[in-house]
Amino acid sequence: MTTPAHLHERGMVRREFLQVGFSGLLGMSLPTLLGRKALAEGPGNRTGRAKSVIVVFLTGAPSHIDTFDLKPNAPEGIRSEFKPIATNVPGMEFCEHLPGLAARADRLAVVRSMAHTNLNHLNATHHLLTGHPQPGAFFDKIASRSDYPCYGSALDAVRPRSDGVPTSVMLPTFLMEGPLVWPGQNAGFLGPRHDPWHIKKDPNNAYFKEESLTLPSGFSVERMRGRRRLLDELGASRDSLSASVSSDDPMAEQRENAYSLLLNSQVARAFELKKEDPRVRDRYGRHTFGQSLLLARRLVQAGVPIVQANLGAVQTWDSHSDIFRRLKSDLLPPTDRAISALLDDLAHHGMLDETLVVITGEFGRAPRLTLNGGSPVPGRDHWAAVFTSVFAGAGVQGGQFIGQSDKVGAYPASRPYLPDDLAATIYSAFGVDLETEIRDKLNRPIKLCNGSRIEALYASTS
Repeated sequence: MTTPAHLHERGMVRREFLQVGFSGLLGMSLPTLLGRKALAEGPGNRTGRAKSVIVVFLTGAPSHIDTFDLKPNAPEGIRSEFKPIATNVPGMEFCEHLPGLAARADRLAVVRSMAHTNLNHLNATHHLLTGHPQPGAFFDKIASRSDYPCYGSALDAVRPRSDGVPTSVMLPTFLMEGPLVWPGQNAGFLGPRHDPWHIKKDPNNAYFKEESLTLPSGFSVERMRGRRRLLDELGASRDSLSASVSSDDPMAEQRENAYSLLLNSQVARAFELKKEDPRVRDRYGRHTFGQSLLLARRLVQAGVPIVQANLGAVQTWDSHSDIFRRLKSDLLPPTDRAISALLDDLAHHGMLDETLVVITGEFGRAPRLTLNGGSPVPGRDHWAAVFTSVFAGAGVQGGQFIGQSDKVGAYPASRPYLPDDLAATIYSAFGVDLETEIRDKLNRPIKLCNGSRIEALYASTS
C-alpha cells in the first residue's frame, strides 16, 4: 500500500488560518476549540478510577498468532515462526520479540477472544474506536458526519470542560490514504465542535514543538492578543446593543475557551520534549513510536483525559506478505520498547493506577499463511473473527489471560468480547453511566454504549 497523504502536509497557509480562526495553529477545527456545551448528561453519578485513558492503536492490525496468542502446536502453515518465551508470570507466554512486555506481564491483562465481523480496515477502525458499527457500512465506507463519535468526542459531549485543556488528542498521524479518510477519528454526528485535537507531526522531530504550535507566517502572540481585545470589545458592544433582548453573551464562554487553550501554557509545556530527561527519551526509543508514547504520557499528565497514539500510518501493521521479517525487524522491537517504557514511566509518576492503557489493532490476522500479490514470502490476511487486545492500569488486574481462541487461533473458544464491550470498559473507567444518551444531528436520543464492561479485567487472579 502507498504511504498515506497527511492533511495539510505543507502546513497551514494564511487564507486557511483566517478561515478556521485561531484554532488553526493547533490543527483543530474552530468548533472543536469553541464548542464546550454538553449535548447530553448521563444519568449516573458514579466515579470511575481512571483520570485518563491512553489508546495505543496499532494501525493496520497486528497478528495475534505472532504476538500474544502463539499456537506452537498448530500445523505448519498456521503456526508462527516465532517462539514463545516465558514472562514474569508463571504460565503466561508471549512472542520472543516482546521481551520488554514479557518482563512486565504482571501489569498486563491480555484479552484473547476479541471479535467482530468487519473485514476491512475502515469499518473495523470505526467499530474499535467508537464501540459501534459504522452506519450504512458495506465496504470501505469513509468517514462522515453520520458516524458515531470516537471515545474522546463522546466524553467531551457528556463531560464538557472549560479550562482550555482538550478532552481528547490523537497523534501523530491522521489516518488517511489518498481520498480515503478512516472513520472513527472524529465526533461524527456530534459535530466538529467535539472533534479531537489531531496532531500531525512526528514527536521525534527535533523541531516538533515549533512545527506543532507555531503560528503561521504573519501572526504572533501579540497580534492574537490584540485580536482578543478587539473581539472582546466587539462582544461588549454587541452586549450593550442587545441588552434589551438578552443579558447573556453566547460567545463569551467560547471566546474564553479558545483563548485559554491558545495562550495557556499548561498543554503547551507537554510538547517540550527537549526538556525531558534524555535518559527517559532513550528508554522510549528515539523513534516515532517511542516519542509518541512519551508525548501521550506528558499530555495525560497535563490533564488531557483521552490520548490516542497511532503506532503507524493507516496500513503499517497490514502484513499481507513478508510478515515475519516485518514484525521482528520493523514493528515489534520499537513497539515493545515504547510500551514498556510507557508502563514504567506511568508507574514512576504515580499515574498508572489512574491511567487505563489499551493496546489494540482493528482486528487480527488470518491463521493460515498465504502468498499475496505474487510475493514469494508469506503473510496473513485480515481476520476479525478473533483477535487480541491488551489492557493495563486503572485497576486492571495484570498477569492474566482473559478468554482464549481455538487451537489454530481462528475463532473464540470462550466468550467473545466485542468492540462494544471495549467501549463500555473505557467509559466505565471514567465512571460514565452506560445508559447515558447523546443526541444526533436530528436531536434523536442515541444510547452512548451498547456493550458491557469487561469485568474479568478487574477480577483478582489469586
